[in-house]
Amino acid sequence: MPLPKPPTKKADRVTPTALAQDLKPGAVPKAKPTRKRGVVEPTSTAMAAASSPAVPMASPPSRLSPVVAATPTQAPKRRRGPVRTGEPPKLFVLDTNVLMHDPMSLFRFDEHDIFLPMMTLEELDGHKKGMSEVARNVRQVSRELDALAASMKTQSLEEMAKGLPLDHSGHKEAAGRLYFQTETLQPALPMALPAGKADNQILGVVQALKEKDPARDVVLVSKDINMRIKARALGLPAEDYRNDKALEDSDLLYTGVQALPSDFWDRHGKTMESWSSGGQTFYRISGPLVPSLLVNEMVYLEAPGQAPLHARVSEITGKQAVLRTLKDFTNPKHGVWGITARNREQNFALNLLMDPEVDLVTLTGTAGTGKTLLALAAGLTQVLDERRYSEIIVTRVTVPVGEDIGFLPGTEEEKMSPWMGALDDNLEVLTRGDGAAGEWGRAATADLMRSKVRIKSLNFMRGRTFLNKFVIIDEAQNLTPKQMKTLLTRAGPGTKMICLGNLAQIDTPYLTEGSSGLTFCVDRFKGWSHSGHITLARGERSRLADFASEVL
Repeated sequence: MPLPKPPTKKADRVTPTALAQDLKPGAVPKAKPTRKRGVVEPTSTAMAAASSPAVPMASPPSRLSPVVAATPTQAPKRRRGPVRTGEPPKLFVLDTNVLMHDPMSLFRFDEHDIFLPMMTLEELDGHKKGMSEVARNVRQVSRELDALAASMKTQSLEEMAKGLPLDHSGHKEAAGRLYFQTETLQPALPMALPAGKADNQILGVVQALKEKDPARDVVLVSKDINMRIKARALGLPAEDYRNDKALEDSDLLYTGVQALPSDFWDRHGKTMESWSSGGQTFYRISGPLVPSLLVNEMVYLEAPGQAPLHARVSEITGKQAVLRTLKDFTNPKHGVWGITARNREQNFALNLLMDPEVDLVTLTGTAGTGKTLLALAAGLTQVLDERRYSEIIVTRVTVPVGEDIGFLPGTEEEKMSPWMGALDDNLEVLTRGDGAAGEWGRAATADLMRSKVRIKSLNFMRGRTFLNKFVIIDEAQNLTPKQMKTLLTRAGPGTKMICLGNLAQIDTPYLTEGSSGLTFCVDRFKGWSHSGHITLARGERSRLADFASEVL
């Protein structure tokens, strides 16, 4: 595409007229007349004059440029984001809880348009005060809406009714427009629905928009299940806000473990290289299995009549991968603070927990699989024995299972102590020992361990930096993705973060297995060379706990 003419004077600018004229489709740059053996070749201007209706006979097109169309069509506007050809963009009416849940949801709908009812703005105004996560999200939404409204030229009602471009605030991925309710809409809702309720007024707006423009798809987006049920009962399309979900199905979540096929050595052994270093064996393989592997993924091969192989993918280069054998923590000789792995997954978890090169470890599994016990044992060993970290910091979300018991007295650690019953139970197991040290020895060990374990509240994590700490985030399935980001970004040099949780036991409202911060963490960090994940599948608490986890 030809560029416009450059400015001829100092501090002069290219005029919009010249820019529009030179960038028209089909426009031809003006060629300077060149002399060739005494003959001046015609320019594009001369060609246009020769081909005008005043001349009875049009001259043939020049060799310098193609034929110019008589009436060039206007260039189609380019839209950022995926545009469905032949279909008008949808109009999504956002419920208040969507904006409270994700303040950036305004910019998550690609080329489609967004409509905000006046009742949604009223409800946002009622939740803007406070220090909760919802209040912070509401204030962020208000700032985004204010930035979009400030981009208006005339600040008039007519311009507001035309919609505000969502990409004016810097979010280039949003190619649609934002519409506010600028007029009173009279919907035809059933008389049984009370008009004063906020949900019914939003449903009325959806109904009125659908009647006003029948050719356009108008969809209500809400996190409230009852709201979606009422909308569908009235014949209105409604959807859940799914952009906050890392996975649609939690069964597709990365497990961190892969079983090798029984013919693994036959298919990958011909070009394999092996060597030993530091008491571990390394295998460099190339074959059809390599594209499916990820760094720090655990692989195992247990075939009858063959020696079992338990290894970790330590490196992937092109079409080759390096497997490194694991340390056997099922052997009491390699026990971690007196704890040995009771199954294959626990052995994999201890290898990740004891590796100083792995900065982030995520462990998921049902109740009784040993997540907290393994993390505490690995932390105490590396803090007290190996002096790798200075202390252990334990935190968790204070979401009650039942009714809240109210305010708790005391300091920060005393307020957190009722929430840390699991920590006390596991510390009791770790201090039990073999009984040879006697009662005084156990008491001294318990005091030493507690002096190295700090209990911190999640509410005071903003702005902190942990240096050389072993941080355990318990019950991480109740964290939102934003809270998970806040915690993981607290890590300073030499800090190891451990995230533990059971995705089947989420107590935070509006959080599901697909939208949990723990799911986001596992999905986004898979394949990073300094992180690892293991899904613990087998319970080791008791036969009663294992059976209850299966049948209840």
